[in-house]
Amino acid sequence: MRSRSLCRLLPLTIALTLSSTLLLRASSDDLLFARLNEYLNALRVQAGIPALAAAVVGPGEVVWEQVYGLQDIDRNIAARYDTPFELDGTTEAIVGSLALRCASDGWLSLDDPVGAFVADSPDAALTLRQLLMHTVPGPNGPVFSYQPERLGPIANAVAGCTDSSFRFGIAGLFARMAMINSVPGADVVKLAPHADGFTVDDISHFSDVLSHLATPYAVDGRGRATASEYTTSTLTPWSGMVSTLQDLEQFDLALKKGVLLRPEWLALAWTPPIGADGERLPHGIGWFVQTYNNERVVWQFGVSDSASSSLLISIPGRGLTLILLANSQGLVRPYPLAEGNVAVSPFARVFLSLFMR
Repeated sequence: MRSRSLCRLLPLTIALTLSSTLLLRASSDDLLFARLNEYLNALRVQAGIPALAAAVVGPGEVVWEQVYGLQDIDRNIAARYDTPFELDGTTEAIVGSLALRCASDGWLSLDDPVGAFVADSPDAALTLRQLLMHTVPGPNGPVFSYQPERLGPIANAVAGCTDSSFRFGIAGLFARMAMINSVPGADVVKLAPHADGFTVDDISHFSDVLSHLATPYAVDGRGRATASEYTTSTLTPWSGMVSTLQDLEQFDLALKKGVLLRPEWLALAWTPPIGADGERLPHGIGWFVQTYNNERVVWQFGVSDSASSSLLISIPGRGLTLILLANSQGLVRPYPLAEGNVAVSPFARVFLSLFMR
């Protein structure tokens, strides 16, 4: 009888144990996100950022998101999950993905010379791969040279695998990934009807999205914000995209699910070249890549002086990505991220320390 009673109790015991484990895990996750929320908002206030949009995306879904502050101070308009922000240099992560998609589909080779697309480019003898990885030849191997403006020829290369232009190809990518509130350069609304393949309805939609664009701010040393202006409106391979927190969540999920790139091509994007000293250089294709606490971290940043900033950080081994968008330079400008170490940013350190323990 005891044996039979024990058999009856075992499933209940196992169920209770599993339930307790799940509850503990959920409680632990809630605590982590509560801390992340607290730290990010404190850093935002310290940096004088008027509006900050933040999300953590897991392997298959968004696991946390939050918005802070005002996208327009004068009109007292709060930031929202669908508030559009300028991406600045974070544009490169999306452009790099499209370039890899073109290569995977056979429209171009990463080893094509730049001169095949822009004959008079000063980098004509380099390859598309070298441009995308921000390298130049050195006497003993490739050398890291972070000059985003050198990426210009990538626009012509990518245009070759679209139905029209570089801008139209990016807009097509937005459509495929359901990035419904993203704009391929703010000046797209100045195009004549049907120029670059866009319809009147397309232009009208982009205009509506831009009417909600977060107001850019310059912030002085005392944290006082003054409305400023965006200095970039044209889409380039290194700047100009406008997007929202929700749309970048879709981009991240498309990468993780293999919708945008097959796993081997994403692995290529996240494998930087080896430099002259035998060590990996800081940049892959579209992303900075580094090791933190013995794990790989991939990331990209964007900043426009006295206007906007953004930061994407992904931990591939854990399937977690942090997305941050701001309407001032405070998220990025104080920190030398171009040198290839995301841990110099306190915003990044908060995320990495909480989720890489």
